[in-house]
Amino acid sequence: MRVGIFLCLISLGLLSCNKSGGTPPALTPSNLVVNATVNPDKSGNVSFVSSATNAANYEYDFGNGVFETISSGSVQHKYTSSGNYTVKVTAKSSSGATISKSIDIAVTVAMALVWSDEFDTPGAPNSNKWGYDLGASGWGNNESQYYTDRRDNSYVTDGTLKIVAKKEAFSSSQYTSARLLSKGKYSFKYGKVEVRAKIPAGVGTWPAIWMLGDNINTVSWPACGEIDIMEHVGRDLNKIISAFHYPVYFGGNAKVATTMVPTATTEFHVYKLEWTPASMQIFVDDKLFHTLPNSPSIPYNQNFFMILNIAMGGNLGGPIDPSFTSTTFEIDYVRVYQ
Repeated sequence: MRVGIFLCLISLGLLSCNKSGGTPPALTPSNLVVNATVNPDKSGNVSFVSSATNAANYEYDFGNGVFETISSGSVQHKYTSSGNYTVKVTAKSSSGATISKSIDIAVTVAMALVWSDEFDTPGAPNSNKWGYDLGASGWGNNESQYYTDRRDNSYVTDGTLKIVAKKEAFSSSQYTSARLLSKGKYSFKYGKVEVRAKIPAGVGTWPAIWMLGDNINTVSWPACGEIDIMEHVGRDLNKIISAFHYPVYFGGNAKVATTMVPTATTEFHVYKLEWTPASMQIFVDDKLFHTLPNSPSIPYNQNFFMILNIAMGGNLGGPIDPSFTSTTFEIDYVRVYQ
């Protein structure tokens, strides 16, 4: 009897040992090694290979606002602009334990021209590249013009696009103008935009080079995002405005910067946007004057389309000079590089 009890106790002890030994100890990753190979062809492609003992997956922070989690440790990433980047790799075990390592890389990207209009063909603007917004009031801006698609208000001649604002009675409005846009014809995400233009003068004029998110018809403004590369208000001669509108920061609360260009209304200048997952930068003649950090929490990581127009009056344009008769916004080219 005592022998039977003893054997039973031994069996219970063995079962207890088996249960406690059935769960392996938590594994901690170690020996993390990260290597990067930058493609010398200036494409922006970089190959990463990471390895670590006990790693189940690897999370890459590419240093440009982009993250990716993979299981193998090997991944290729394409940078869209030149720069020095700090890449952080975090190896994680199946138990959730982590180890991290950062490396610095230098990337050179040679951008290629992917879309442009050089405005070399006289006549109407190229209908394969531009459409029109038609109507009055400026869709909430209380503007005074009626936007048309007439040749009186937009045409190409002598190698430039002319957008003309006029004082004339038209469909219950006292002014006419044009608003050209590439919506439904061309849009893009990230890259560089260059527009060479001469700004119109006149108190009450409000010309702009700007962009809106492709999803405006589904999420409306400002959720779609707005990028104002260049705005000019006639009463503030030669003061160039750039603005970013998005939820929380829009309208009078937008992210705005200004710079003075003394010959903006008498000479051509290049207005430029450099757009990456990490930042939005606005330039005039390669002089940086406005920067907005980009992130997944704001709507600047989707396709946008281009808009060119002159508004009259409105919330920003203000009162129009009673002696105003007409003015012309001249655009030499619009170019997109990626």
